[in-house]
Amino acid sequence: MPPSPPTLSDIVNSLSHYDPDAIPVEQAKAVIQNLVSPVESVEMITLHHALGRVLAGDVLSPLDVPGHDNSAMDGYAFRGADISSSAPTRLKIVGSALAGQVFLGTVQTGECVQIMTGAVMPKGCDTVIPQESLQDIHADYLTLPHGVVRTGDNRRLKGEDLLKGSVAIKKGTLLRPVELGLLASLGMAEVTVKRKLRVAIFSTGDELVSLGEPLSPGNVYDSNRYTLMGMLSRLGCDILDMGIVRDDPALLQTAFRDACENADAIITSGGVSVGAADFTKQVMATLGDVAFWKIGMRPGRPMAFGKIHNQDKSAILFGLPGNPVAVMVTFYFLVRDALLSMMGATPSPVPLIRAKALFPIPKKAGRTEYQRGIATRGENGELVVRLTGSQGSGVLRSMSEANCMIILPHEQSAIAKGEDVDIILFDGLI
Repeated sequence: MPPSPPTLSDIVNSLSHYDPDAIPVEQAKAVIQNLVSPVESVEMITLHHALGRVLAGDVLSPLDVPGHDNSAMDGYAFRGADISSSAPTRLKIVGSALAGQVFLGTVQTGECVQIMTGAVMPKGCDTVIPQESLQDIHADYLTLPHGVVRTGDNRRLKGEDLLKGSVAIKKGTLLRPVELGLLASLGMAEVTVKRKLRVAIFSTGDELVSLGEPLSPGNVYDSNRYTLMGMLSRLGCDILDMGIVRDDPALLQTAFRDACENADAIITSGGVSVGAADFTKQVMATLGDVAFWKIGMRPGRPMAFGKIHNQDKSAILFGLPGNPVAVMVTFYFLVRDALLSMMGATPSPVPLIRAKALFPIPKKAGRTEYQRGIATRGENGELVVRLTGSQGSGVLRSMSEANCMIILPHEQSAIAKGEDVDIILFDGLI
């Protein structure tokens, strides 16, 4: 019998210097990744519906790619042994080979065949000279200039890209347009993928109002749910929108139990701080193995994480802060990779890019900060970045104006004007 998966308590008890009131971002990421596991169910779907899905197993190439030696250039194919070591070489033109139209003869010594890119190399040929390298071409012969081509040049070998039976695409790949094209090039009309991850979301708070309803004093429209739906849609998740749940323990418990019955993961916003009406923490704690963290990050300090249960069902829980920007930051830098792992994907780090700060950026060491920035090219073509303005965690407009996030690591102190910083561009992330 396989060993039981670790519980959250097992994971945090094995950590040194674990402090839920001051947990660094990297430690929080490690705890999350150690608790989540990929869904097991798979399904066969057509390529038309495979974009953004996760490959359930290695795809082995059913054929050699390319299937024949072929030309990498428009030009003339011939025997490399005919190349003179000291003078131009004259060759007789005996035919042509086009993509999809094979030259059926065998090219002899002193002969050549006009060939197009992708066309099958004629028998006897192993070298191609590009059209643009030739000046002396006539109706039935050409002259190779001395020293412009070597034996084997401009020939793509059979199986050079993929050998039959080799791995074409690895398990866990999130299928992009290029992978769909590759699968189609292998003649595969269907592919086996992991089933979609089911994620339940709801917002908590008596102050929240649904769209279309009038605002009373002290009320705000619920924006977090729509932000989360957009981010989860980009990941290709099936979303269970449970709306707004009021600050009532019975309603919250019912919502969590319903979500647990129908979803693999639950994401809430609000109710994980220390407010007198924040019953969410209390309900979370009664339903499962949940940690309540104060993470060394800004924005997004309060967060709940763990696994909740309802009879024989369980779901991973992410309790995010209520402030709109904090929801986005905690999702992208703590939740996103965990969901990808649950989808069966192999998360790859989002590339960091260096840019020069156009203005000083205040920062205290001891927490990771995610500042909203606008990256542009400076006068010398170098990448520069400036802040969008107010970095308050409730200022969602500043997130809309930004095109990148400035990452200031845990140990980093204040940034001087002209100093290099790491940024993550939103393009491809949001």
